[in-house]
Amino acid sequence: MARPLTDRAALLRNRRRAWHDPALFLHEIAGDEVKDRLSMVNRTFRDPAVISGFGSFWSRIISDAPHLDDSEVLDLPQSAHDLVVHAMSLHWADDPVGQLIQARRALRPDGLFLAVLPGGRSLHELRSTLAQAESDITGGLSPRVAPMADIRDLGALLQRAGFALPVADNLPLTVSYASPRHLMRDLRAMGEANALADRARRPLRRDVLERACTLYHDAFGTGDGGVRATFELVVLTGWAPDESQQKPLRPGSATMRLADALGATETPMKD
Repeated sequence: MARPLTDRAALLRNRRRAWHDPALFLHEIAGDEVKDRLSMVNRTFRDPAVISGFGSFWSRIISDAPHLDDSEVLDLPQSAHDLVVHAMSLHWADDPVGQLIQARRALRPDGLFLAVLPGGRSLHELRSTLAQAESDITGGLSPRVAPMADIRDLGALLQRAGFALPVADNLPLTVSYASPRHLMRDLRAMGEANALADRARRPLRRDVLERACTLYHDAFGTGDGGVRATFELVVLTGWAPDESQQKPLRPGSATMRLADALGATETPMKD
């Protein structure tokens, strides 16, 4: 069996600690995105379910819905829901395809799945400077920032999980901080501190941290003494298959030339 990506006990511990002084601005932005997407769907959802590591926060976004923990086996009865929202936790899943398949099976035909999660561009500045600093000083590397999938890969996961009409798009965000240390404090207050199974169990050495902060300021400074950090929110949308849905035409089945449809004059290419 493959070694898990996430130390589940550490992840839950990080989330509990975050509630003492939370910084959930990314969840707030993600919640606004979810509400906007749902407002554009001409449908009333009567049996929604929400999967999240911060259920008490997401209950404000989608009320009157069961809020489920993002465990590897989701507590979702088959064909019980017309909407499933996976909120800001799919990036910690050891088996994201399995999570998507479970969500699809929980949907009735033509039910909607909506997920929002950090994408692969998130925290690339912190990832690179920590790696460089540790390599410079210790000659080795330890996993410090969780790997996050590229938007194209996430879109492909929707197809693998059997969703119809899959769509993946993103929302890039740039946030300014007074220092890399302030960024790291915010990550802890989001419950996003290092919970990787292969992480080093000893604290980050002070000289490595100081070197990383220097590298971060040099490469990603804002010019006023601060630094910038990139967050990328990826939004995944898919539907449980149903006969009523639009289906793509077979290749070669078109009955009209593209130039005629566009009202354009076709110019032959020279040999």
